[in-house]
Amino acid sequence: MRARYPLSLSVPLGVTAAGAACLVYAGVIEPRSFRLRRVTVPVLPRGMRPLRVLQVSDIHMVSGQNRKRRWLQSLAGLRPDLVVNTGDNLSDPEAVPELLDALGPLMEFPGAYVFGSNDYYGPKLRNPARYLVEKATGRHGLNGNPPAVGAIHNPWEGMRDTFDAAGWVGLSNARGRIKLEGGEEIALTGLDDPHIKRDRYDEVAGGPDQDADLPLAVVHAPYLRVLDAFTADRYPLILAGHTHGGQLRIPFYGALVTNCDLDTDRASGLSRHEVDGHRSYLYVSAGCGANRYTPFRFACPPEATLLTLIERP
Repeated sequence: MRARYPLSLSVPLGVTAAGAACLVYAGVIEPRSFRLRRVTVPVLPRGMRPLRVLQVSDIHMVSGQNRKRRWLQSLAGLRPDLVVNTGDNLSDPEAVPELLDALGPLMEFPGAYVFGSNDYYGPKLRNPARYLVEKATGRHGLNGNPPAVGAIHNPWEGMRDTFDAAGWVGLSNARGRIKLEGGEEIALTGLDDPHIKRDRYDEVAGGPDQDADLPLAVVHAPYLRVLDAFTADRYPLILAGHTHGGQLRIPFYGALVTNCDLDTDRASGLSRHEVDGHRSYLYVSAGCGANRYTPFRFACPPEATLLTLIERP
């Protein structure tokens, strides 16, 4: 005979069961449900062939994440014209060899990279509610908050050296140029991570190189001061990461936080940024990982993005 519970008991039991199911899904299933997002952006000059740009971001590699490693390796099958890594590769100081193994096949293609705070420093356990407090107060990272105490320093130099040896262009407060196999010249300008106040726009200001076929701006965290500067200098496309797309999203509502001063409506995906009458496309990747101490994602699957750049209207 089926057990019968009074309504006063069955409702809390149902809520508890639903909550437990959501926790299992957010902690076990969705973080391993890797997706490739495809986006088309009309930014190329007339007559230029379409270009395929693969963006990887916020990998947050932890030792033993073999499924993530194999998925990243498989992305080389897309054969992109250009790979752009927008930072936060690590969430474990011991995971550099596995991270480099995961990205090894992609380093066979032309590429560029910037670093995020989690490339330089290891993660620390923190109360997730702090993200809501920081949103309410307008203070994020080192922007208005005191410096972190006892930060773990990651061995990022070896990662940088391997990227450089593969021919990837480092864009931390730097400019660079890449010539694609089809002969197109891409002029890139990038910044170090604004989340920890390492961005130095004055070192790269002045707008894109006019003789390139396409200028491209790259940064890890999409803070408004950075987006405003790139847009005022007339970069047609800005690539960023950092937000994890909100990481825990409410269905039919969206992200609660972005972990920076970008509005939650643009926590991930393609949008437009406007300043002083100038407009740039902004693409914010939701990334494919999470901090090892908060390894949850809900309604925000881990992703990489294949951006197909086409002619402007």
